[in-house]
Amino acid sequence: MNTLANIDKIGVVVLAAGKGTRLNCTDRPKVMLEIGGRPIVSYVVETLEAIGFSPEQICVVVGFNQEKVRDYFNKRVRYVEQKEQLGTAHAADLGMRGLAPHIETVLVMGGDDSAFYTPATLTNFIRQHIEAQATVSLLTAVVNDPTLLGRVIRDTAGNFIQVLEKEEIVPAQAHINEVSTGTYCFNRHWFEENFSKLPAIGTLGEYGLPKTVELARSHGKKIQTVTLQNPAEWFGVNTPEELAEADRRKN
Repeated sequence: MNTLANIDKIGVVVLAAGKGTRLNCTDRPKVMLEIGGRPIVSYVVETLEAIGFSPEQICVVVGFNQEKVRDYFNKRVRYVEQKEQLGTAHAADLGMRGLAPHIETVLVMGGDDSAFYTPATLTNFIRQHIEAQATVSLLTAVVNDPTLLGRVIRDTAGNFIQVLEKEEIVPAQAHINEVSTGTYCFNRHWFEENFSKLPAIGTLGEYGLPKTVELARSHGKKIQTVTLQNPAEWFGVNTPEELAEADRRKN
């Protein structure tokens, strides 16, 4: 793995405020469920440390039972609290504002679905974002069963257009098997300046990261995708069965 140039200008926001309702998490946040004998999010932070990120460059967005996360990592990361669950883009905005002012590029990733990323994969993703001078970059995966996942929409020439949530998919798009991992790179200045312009998701009153793609595109900014070479590196944990499978993979 090659190191990142000017890594001191790069920061990471790890989204870890979710409660994990479908997994009946009552005493700890979802990201603190254990696989391989350790919290899911511990693998994420360990990978970021292996890349070379310092505690000042990693901001973990916490919420439900946040003391569990704080006690586990102590001073290995920074923390920002998301008091209301207002979506992934809202959490990303809070996290970015918790990073030092000199940071220009921000990787945003889930604390519950990123345990299998390798340092090389994330380094490559960040590097491609910076080299392309993109405003928004999205890590995608080609999967066998995309039914419950948001899809990557392209035009007839194969150009990246938008990300649609699973609820927004129409029958003609059901066959699309390129999905969003929810892992993004952003030009920090653009994101912070434009977060307030993002439309809410339906009637939920939440602000999702997929809408940043459409907004950047409407501004004429460069957006791009990078596809995972090994789609198994992205693994969401949303059901007891998925938790058991993630645990099996780590043991």
